Amino acid sequence: MMDFSGKTAFVTGAANGIGLGICRALARSGVNLVLADIERAQLDIARQELSTFNIRTRAIELDVSDAGAFARAADEAEAEFGNIHFLFNNAGVTLGPTPLWEVTPEQWEWIFGVNIFGVINGIRALVPRMKKHGETGHVVNTASIGGLQVNPKLRNGSYAMTKYAIVAASEALALDLQDSNLGVSVLCPALVATTLHASSQRRPARLGGPYQRPGADLAKTWQSAGLSPDDVGNRVLDAVARKEFFIFTHEEPRAWIEARHARLLAGFDSIERHNARESER
Repeated sequence: MMDFSGKTAFVTGAANGIGLGICRALARSGVNLVLADIERAQLDIARQELSTFNIRTRAIELDVSDAGAFARAADEAEAEFGNIHFLFNNAGVTLGPTPLWEVTPEQWEWIFGVNIFGVINGIRALVPRMKKHGETGHVVNTASIGGLQVNPKLRNGSYAMTKYAIVAASEALALDLQDSNLGVSVLCPALVATTLHASSQRRPARLGGPYQRPGADLAKTWQSAGLSPDDVGNRVLDAVARKEFFIFTHEEPRAWIEARHARLLAGFDSIERHNARESER
């Protein structure tokens, strides 16, 4: 089992939702926290709460899609805390159930910038430092159950595209780090009570600024019934301690994944049928 106490974690999307749930779990385990988020006001509220634990905290306003800003945030964190042991690439946004042909170039740049390049920027900025000091650590990339299947009810294709990429990136990173003291996990939650539905309100000015996306109110209703972010945080820490790669939070999606894999296997079965037909000619 991994020892957490006295170590330091860098958490993106830390001001609310899953990120804050992870921070609370870390704080209870004695982990010092670098909280990074694009929302300054919420970030300060989160830091004030977490400062009540017997740990050190620092809040850094950060647009994770900005590689230079992420590198500077890593410098700032290392200058204050020394070695960083845990990286939680958690920040994410969604466009909702928008058909792919209706997604604008600016929206693609935004969702890819946060959901994919935000993770890559975190890996580039912090993993080499974590490898260099050689102490035990772990990287957790937040994907989604949507990173393993496109849900026919949610129709959240653009979001799922980015989360598929994070599953693959995590698998690749685990291979890259297999001879180091750093572990890797990919978090694939289903419905959690977060503010993901309001992510359009956090779009930076350079990409068009905040906007009201269709279906946000309905998504808010669905998400309010989701799993508590604190429950997710506890689940994540337990999985990290046990060095689990895939971190799931709900049992129901197992059937969804099995159905998708049945379609994959059916594709392989069709090769056999095709070859049998060819041999009969």
